[in-house]
Amino acid sequence: MQKMHKFSSDYWAVILGGSSGFGLATARKLARHGMNLCIVHRDRKGAMKRIEPEFQALRETGVQVLTFNVNALAEDGISQTLGVLQEALGASGRVRMLLHSIAYGNLKLLAPQASQEAASHQLLLEKLSATTHLPQETLQTAFDQLFEDGFEALHGVATPAAYNSEELLHDEDFGLTLHSMGTSLATWVQALFERKMFSDDARVLGLTSEGNEVAWRGYAAVSAAKVALEAVARSIAAEYAPYGIRANIIQAGVTDTPALRLIPGSQHMKAAAKMRNPYNRITTPEDVAGFIYLMCLDEAAWANGNIIRVDGGEHVCG
Repeated sequence: MQKMHKFSSDYWAVILGGSSGFGLATARKLARHGMNLCIVHRDRKGAMKRIEPEFQALRETGVQVLTFNVNALAEDGISQTLGVLQEALGASGRVRMLLHSIAYGNLKLLAPQASQEAASHQLLLEKLSATTHLPQETLQTAFDQLFEDGFEALHGVATPAAYNSEELLHDEDFGLTLHSMGTSLATWVQALFERKMFSDDARVLGLTSEGNEVAWRGYAAVSAAKVALEAVARSIAAEYAPYGIRANIIQAGVTDTPALRLIPGSQHMKAAAKMRNPYNRITTPEDVAGFIYLMCLDEAAWANGNIIRVDGGEHVCG
C-alpha cells in the first residue's frame, strides 16, 4: 500500500476565501497531507453555524488551523492575520502556498437587458400551455426543477437569467471587483514577502474561469478582474522568481460553488458544461483541490507563470 505523502510540519498554506468552494476543498485536501492552515474568510454570523464544524474537522486532522473572519481587502484585516500567523510560524515555520480564492464582486449588466429574450420565452410557454393544457406557472416550475436536476435538454425553456436593468456597472463597481478578485493577490504577496514569511520554495496560486475570454452576461466586471489576476500572477512569476516564489493560475471548469450560484443563469452554465465535457460531468471543488495539492509538491517547482486548465477537457470540447 502506497504511503500518503505528508508535508513538512513547518509548512503553512494561506487560503484567502477558505470557508466554502475551492478554498475549503483545498483546506481539506492539504490538511489530510499535513499542511498547517491559515484561512481568511468573510462570513456573516449566521453562516458560521455551517462553517465552524468544517473548521473543527480540519483541526481534528492534527494540523494547526488559524481562521480569521476579517476583510481580506483591508489593511487592518491583513495586518491582524499576518501578525497572528507570524507568531504561529515561530522560528522555523514558513508559508509554502498562498491561494487566492476571493469571490467578491459585482454581477451587473453593462447594458439594459433586451426584452426580446423574455418575450420569446413567454411565447414558448404559451404554446406549451395550450398544447398540454397545463398552467404556465406549473410548466415553469417543472422546467426549473428538471433543469436544476441536470436534465440538459431544456435550453431555451428554463427562465432566462433575470438581471436588474436599472443597476448597470459603473466605475466604482469595476474598481471594487478588480481589486478584490484581481490585484489584491499582489497586496498579499507583498505583505507576506515583506515579513519574510514565504518558504524558500513557495507557491502562489489563483483561480480564473472561462469568463476570462468568453462574454457571459453580467460577468463583465468579474471577467476584467480574472484577466487582471492573470496579469498580476505573470508579473509575480517573473519578479519574485529570484526569491524562490512561483506563481500560477488555475482555470477551473464550471463548478457548482456558492460563487457560481450567485450568477443569474448558472443552471444553464452547469448544464452546458456537463454536455460538452468528455466525462459528462462538471468540475468539482475536490478536482481542483487535488490539483492544487500537486502544485504544492517539490516536483511541481518548475511550473511558473502558467494558466493551467483543470476541467476534464471541458474547454477543448467547447
